[in-house]
Amino acid sequence: MPGPDVFLSYNRGNADFAQRLFDALSGAGLEVWWDAMLGGGDAFAQTTEDALETAGAVVVLWSAEAIQSHWVRDEATRGRDRGRLVPVSIDGTRPPLGFRQIQYLNLSGWTGDAADPRLAAVIKAIRGAATRQRDQAGFHAPLQSDQIVTNRRGALLLGGGALAVVAGGIGVWQAGLFTGQPRKNSVAVMPFRNLSGDPQQAYFSDGLSEELRATLSRNANLAVAGETSSNSFRDAGSTVRQIAKVLGVAFMLQGSVRRAGETVRITAQLVDGATGFETWSKSFDRKLADIIAVQSDIATLVADALAVNIAGAGQTPVQRAGGADSSAALDAFLRSKALYLSAATEAETRRALGELDKAIAIDPKFAAAHAYRSRVLTYITSAFSSGQAMKGAYAASIDSARTAVRLAPDMAEGYSALGFVLSNGQLDLKAAQEPYQRSFELGFGNADMLTAFADFAANVGRFDEGRKASARARELDPLNASVFRSAGYLEFSARKFDAAIPLLRAALSHNPKSSIANATLGDIALLSGDAAAAKTLYEKETSALSRLRGLATATMRLGDAAGAERYRADLVTRFGTNSYYQQVQILAQWQRPGDALDALEKAYELGDSGLVLMRYDPVLDPIRHDRRFVSVLTRLGFS
Repeated sequence: MPGPDVFLSYNRGNADFAQRLFDALSGAGLEVWWDAMLGGGDAFAQTTEDALETAGAVVVLWSAEAIQSHWVRDEATRGRDRGRLVPVSIDGTRPPLGFRQIQYLNLSGWTGDAADPRLAAVIKAIRGAATRQRDQAGFHAPLQSDQIVTNRRGALLLGGGALAVVAGGIGVWQAGLFTGQPRKNSVAVMPFRNLSGDPQQAYFSDGLSEELRATLSRNANLAVAGETSSNSFRDAGSTVRQIAKVLGVAFMLQGSVRRAGETVRITAQLVDGATGFETWSKSFDRKLADIIAVQSDIATLVADALAVNIAGAGQTPVQRAGGADSSAALDAFLRSKALYLSAATEAETRRALGELDKAIAIDPKFAAAHAYRSRVLTYITSAFSSGQAMKGAYAASIDSARTAVRLAPDMAEGYSALGFVLSNGQLDLKAAQEPYQRSFELGFGNADMLTAFADFAANVGRFDEGRKASARARELDPLNASVFRSAGYLEFSARKFDAAIPLLRAALSHNPKSSIANATLGDIALLSGDAAAAKTLYEKETSALSRLRGLATATMRLGDAAGAERYRADLVTRFGTNSYYQQVQILAQWQRPGDALDALEKAYELGDSGLVLMRYDPVLDPIRHDRRFVSVLTRLGFS
């Protein structure tokens, strides 16, 4: 005898909501079983079990009360094991640990309206569950906007590296762009879950994942998926096998962190991406002071497990290059990174710097903290300083980077930070060449380091090396919009417009708000003679600085001189002296070479970091051969 279409599991405290959902589902023609149907003489347990075992879908209403209910958990477990689970949050509560492999639907605030599109999504999921194969653990709802993390500091902090990814990346995979077989020595470190009961502790679990990723990526025999691609699946609801296929990895490292005072419990599992089965799992109950040893233990276990697939993979360093010797220093370092990436003001950014200073005071030999300090100082200086204060601040940033290199000569981050401040801070492209080269050599397993090098390579004309770094970065971090944007800009700088366009479009498919991508596509259209298409693309650009610059050039090309002047005036009003490089671009395209060169020399006098682009920027071609242009190039250290 066939079972009901729906088994409805809920906590007694949510009976009113369950009644509303029962009515709505019944009204949609579904047969729904719930325990309110039990008669006085029914054998409660047997009747419930029969319905649970035969239902086409098991709809679980998760709430703050329901996650505490053993009955609800038991029923959810059976629904999950049968491949029939449809989780629904009725108050915004996430399903508890063990039930997050499947994307839940949110009916928070639903009052019973049958026309609510969220109810239609639930009904669709129910009907899908009834036809789902046993090993298909979940359906794929897109990530919501509150799950997308982008940050203006990301590009500066990583020199163009990774921090912008959205669900579009998953859509690209579903369209079939990532179909290669994973390497047997490849692994993705997923974000460790914070089980501390305190959202403020999330920085620690996230940071531990990053540190493990940095440790493993040092081993040239391993291919470690990049941070952005791995983190894009946080709460995405996909199965292990699906995530592994998207990222192109053979294994996934998952884990959780429960921190209580000075005690921490870390659980880690290495999962086979092809089967979804654990290769090993281990729990560590330690004092917080032992956290660095635990981190090394986990990295060694992962590498040893992969050693069976490729010779030498188990010979991984057991400690992160330039890592902390003190758990207190590591804690301050991780706290600083979380603060910095979420800071919106100068004061908040300086608090992040203060945490870095605390980490270094505790552990003066903590090279990774010195390297990160250089990055943060470079940002603070470029964003909030001027005049003589800038020179002193950049000098301090260079000192931090050189300290990192001295303490950890085999750590890519120190060299990358040094190259970045020498080029973008001091505008000394010649001096930046050597540290960037070392970062490329040492960071071949780190997508962020590779992308930073590719950006530099585009600026100095080392296009073939940049392509090699960019290709490797895309392999390691295939859902990261920034690596595609960087690759596209490199081809734009090399005048390979046909190669640049698909890469820039790929960046936008991963993240429609990816900065500079639309502006660069607009530049290609403008330089190809289609000013109308260029203006449309510029209007989509999320960076106001690049958007206004582009609109000023395209509008003039379309014959609207007054409108073009308004865009330029708006640019100057909003960005002041920080817009001199963009003014050079505008004036060059307006065929006003004298004014453009005057602005170029003013930009050099002010230390405008945009000048690092000038050697190969196609937008500046109208003034490229003037002796004044060549003079600025020489002073910047371009060969």
